[in-house]
Amino acid sequence: MEPISETLREPVVTFALLLAVILIVPPVFERLRLPGLVGLLAAGVLLGGSGLNVLNVDSDTMKLLSEIGKIYLMFVAGLEIDLAQFRQTRNRSLGFGFATFAIPLIGGTALGRVFGFDWNASILIGSLLASHTLLAYPIVRRLGVVRDEAVTVTIGATIFTDVGALLVLAICVGVSQGDFSTAKLVTLLGGLAIYSAAVLFGLDWLGKDFFRRTRDDQGNQFLFVLLAVFVTSVGAQLIGVEKIIGAFLAGLAVNDVVGDGPVKEKVEFVGSVLFIPIFFVDMGLLLDVQAFQDILGSIGLPAAIVGMLLLTKFLAAWVAKLLYRYSWIQTVTMWSLSVPQVAATLAAALVGYQAEILSKDVFNSVILLMLVTAVGGPLITARAAAKLSQEVTTLEVEEPEEPMAAGGAIAPPKDFKVVVPVYNPETERYLIELGALLARHEKGKIIPLAIARAQAHMDSPQLSRALQRGEQLLEQAVLVTQEQGVDAMPQMRIAYDVAQGISHLSREVDASLVILGLSREMGFRARLFGNIADSVLWSSHCLVAVARLLNSPLKFQRILVPVENFTPSAIRTVRFAQILAEANDAEVTLLHVCSPRMTEARQAWFRSQMTILAERLHLPPDKTTVQLVLEDNVVTAIARAAQDHELVVLRSLRRRGGANGLVISEVTTPLLQRLACSVVLLGESQTLPSAVTW
Repeated sequence: MEPISETLREPVVTFALLLAVILIVPPVFERLRLPGLVGLLAAGVLLGGSGLNVLNVDSDTMKLLSEIGKIYLMFVAGLEIDLAQFRQTRNRSLGFGFATFAIPLIGGTALGRVFGFDWNASILIGSLLASHTLLAYPIVRRLGVVRDEAVTVTIGATIFTDVGALLVLAICVGVSQGDFSTAKLVTLLGGLAIYSAAVLFGLDWLGKDFFRRTRDDQGNQFLFVLLAVFVTSVGAQLIGVEKIIGAFLAGLAVNDVVGDGPVKEKVEFVGSVLFIPIFFVDMGLLLDVQAFQDILGSIGLPAAIVGMLLLTKFLAAWVAKLLYRYSWIQTVTMWSLSVPQVAATLAAALVGYQAEILSKDVFNSVILLMLVTAVGGPLITARAAAKLSQEVTTLEVEEPEEPMAAGGAIAPPKDFKVVVPVYNPETERYLIELGALLARHEKGKIIPLAIARAQAHMDSPQLSRALQRGEQLLEQAVLVTQEQGVDAMPQMRIAYDVAQGISHLSREVDASLVILGLSREMGFRARLFGNIADSVLWSSHCLVAVARLLNSPLKFQRILVPVENFTPSAIRTVRFAQILAEANDAEVTLLHVCSPRMTEARQAWFRSQMTILAERLHLPPDKTTVQLVLEDNVVTAIARAAQDHELVVLRSLRRRGGANGLVISEVTTPLLQRLACSVVLLGESQTLPSAVTW
């Protein structure tokens, strides 16, 4: 038998230990209200040479996994940039991008010279401060202020700052290798320009052609994206620049190719749950606790770096305020969004440290910078963006006007159609009743849909049985619609993919709403490959209601609607509950959960806005309750309030940079596990116009 010490050095043991760390540590730190990545860094310190010495940073396994994680981190950074938003405010994004890149670059360079570093190291320190990571993007999206110009400009500026920082890194690494002349600099810049154009345009064309040819083969599309990432990384190294530059360019190149579809979600999921966390653990292994203690003992360098970052990023936001006449709230929001230093900063710092441009003291100071900004930046964004949402949000909930045709005549309104896929006899009746209730209120019709999975041979017994079963389900659905007095248009489809069959039929009939049953498939496979509801939401052109109904929707008497903000999407959720309430003469509770530290003026504003919302939607005052709960734990507050209600209607959003699924901010999965009543998740595609009434 092999000695235990030798067994523990096996690559499989290292990989298993890393998986255990990724699984256990981040949730523990998040319960302590600390970022999960802080826990990964701490685990790296504990398990590395400064602690238990279980993981060896110089082992081949750690080098490989960390390198993949570093490349993946920069690829996702490029993939997450919203090019559509960038195009809308291109000029202002470039203007702010130049300011938030150049000012920190100059400040950081000056700081490096003050502390005695040579010009090459000083410029690299400046470039580390020049980039930024949109760590607080989920916050501004949750608060409904992504479309505010100041937010859009900051998001677009990320392209400029990250590309600029990586370009400076490439030059600094080249200089550090010695014998770096002006001719070599021109050659490097020229080669980088040609390489960038080849990646951005060539990979974009090749990717679109490959996706068009493979169509629905998400497995091969996923592999194509991964291959593109690592081939471009190797290509960057061949022309003399760092691999992470190629990875970032690959992210930008395939951005339009994958769009916001399921392939992008799968690519990000694999990175966020595996490779990127391993990279952070490796960063912890590199931390020298003794050197870190020395730095904290002489706090000058790390304090100066953090202070210079905060100052120069604020100056850049202030310049944007003067140029574009933004308010102070918008200015603070831009500043807080551009403060966090994670992706490009950490990757570049590691490269600079490994190239011996940066000292151990600077590297540890950058880690401290990351910790401070990763925690502080999103906290400031949450406060500033909340005020920004109050500043830019107006409740325009008016009666829909009659559409006008050419010549001034009144055009006929769009037919309201509800598509209800039927595949589970146990839940079919309640879903059909819900669809019929909505269709009757809107004077529309319901379309029960049965999908038979296609087979290679159209005469196969499996297909025949599926068609027969589908016909039986449709007959039952039509009987239910007749009971409710609603017209039905039953449809039978043969499709290899159920979700695509639903989406295609919904588009063909121009449906207003799709109603699905809530899948109980919540495990790893559903998170990685998604379920039917996920896929329909990704591809649907209209609203999608995912329902878990424990009772008939005709019997609901008490409906709870958590209201997070007053965006059109949130208002549609209240509108949905209003229709159910009118049909059953039910009571509606509008609930807002806020921090106990919220000011009384802010609380009063939320109460008044919810009251105005109820009045404009004509909710009966005697049947409507406006409730504001002061509670840090949103899940606990909603679950407690739901105990006295029969139905909870939630606004559903897609998770970015993580797993598939419908979420209300980050609380839906634990909330669903705690709710004992019926639930409807009302989700919508990103392309749905904000002005649509359904």
